[in-house]
Amino acid sequence: MRRLCPNIDREDALETVLEVPIPEEMFAGMGSDVALRMQNMLTWMKAQTSDKWSSPIIAARVNELRFLLYLVGSPLIPLQVQLDHSVNRPIRDSSIEASTAKYIVQQYIAATGGQAAVNAVHSMCVTGQVKICATEFHQGDQSMEARSTQEIGGFVLWQKNPDLWNLELIVSGCKVSCGSNGKLSWRHSSNQQAPVSKGPPRPLRRFLQGLDPRSTANLFLDGMCIGEKIINDEDCFILKLETSPALREAQSGPNFDIIHHTIWGYFSQRSGLLIQFEDSRLLRMKTADGEDADVFWETSTESVMEEYRYVDGVNIAHRGKTSLTVFRYGEQSSNHKREIEETWKIEDVDFNVWGLSVQDFMPPADLKQDRLVW
Repeated sequence: MRRLCPNIDREDALETVLEVPIPEEMFAGMGSDVALRMQNMLTWMKAQTSDKWSSPIIAARVNELRFLLYLVGSPLIPLQVQLDHSVNRPIRDSSIEASTAKYIVQQYIAATGGQAAVNAVHSMCVTGQVKICATEFHQGDQSMEARSTQEIGGFVLWQKNPDLWNLELIVSGCKVSCGSNGKLSWRHSSNQQAPVSKGPPRPLRRFLQGLDPRSTANLFLDGMCIGEKIINDEDCFILKLETSPALREAQSGPNFDIIHHTIWGYFSQRSGLLIQFEDSRLLRMKTADGEDADVFWETSTESVMEEYRYVDGVNIAHRGKTSLTVFRYGEQSSNHKREIEETWKIEDVDFNVWGLSVQDFMPPADLKQDRLVW
């Protein structure tokens, strides 16, 4: 990962540390030699603060990137994770399905390093890289290949607990910042003129892709074991979680309703590790023309985790792939489908970051009160 860039203010000054490291592959694509790459990178950095984003062509490009980054790069999970839960919660008063789920979670904690190692993690900083490719919107019954070009970028992720986190993700020149301070969550693009969006505090989905065993365990403690499935030649138990009607209503907004949101975790019977994480959500966007004209968005997301390695005694996934399918349908919208795929790789993980405080997770100063994250 490249962590330095030319100085924007003075070309003869020392290089500047990038807030978000970018993959070397992204840097290599900026020119044929190092000097040209550095010059192009300087031009690119200056463009982040210019008004060129108002150009219709460039604005359309940015809107496309923002769509991809919001959907697959920085989605949230509707369930809040309570860290005061114990994975050793009694199982004798539970149903067979719930008792089995709690046993599977206990095996997962053991596979990721044990209760002591997992509980010793109070904060983390993660840097990584992503590659995203997508199809265009097309009729749902048609088959369409993804575009040959890939969007490449990097991210930095800070966390103190599931509701106290911050993510900065930059892909092909478009930067998305999102976070949660324990009271609300927000999301914003640096190239976006609209107000910052906000909503109730929720964990970032990326944490549950093999990065945060404690949050994953506490999330699935309330799950039900619904069966078994083979994933990549691994026999897995399936744990399922449904969001309650009250929770869906609380997280809906004035312009949209969450109809359902379901989560599945696939835990290896051999290793005990989380192999695959899925969730599916149906959203109804309200229109001024009444319910008959409402548009529905259905997203199904599947993440496969690979390359588990120990970091300070905690076993986390360092590589994986997330596949997302979006359906859009309704009275004013024909049945359209789009497929997006992100491959990701974790470069560095640091636990128990010294000096990290609540002040480091403050929302943007221009946060508005009337826009909700969905």
